Amino acid sequence: MPKSRLYVHLSKDIETAKIVGARYGKPLIYLVDAMMMNKDGYEFFLSANGVWLTKNVPAKYLNKL
Repeated sequence: MPKSRLYVHLSKDIETAKIVGARYGKPLIYLVDAMMMNKDGYEFFLSANGVWLTKNVPAKYLNKL
């Protein structure tokens, strides 16, 4: 679901994801298998404000909570 962002913003925990997601309506939260993504060569970046970023998250790394 591309929006106006250049990166996917990832939360470090479920509570943070709920708070951030609720700013834009009812949050839909997925658990991202970031460890496997990293092993498979995907890059992650830590922004200046402490948010983890990545270019995209393929569906195979997502698990709906």
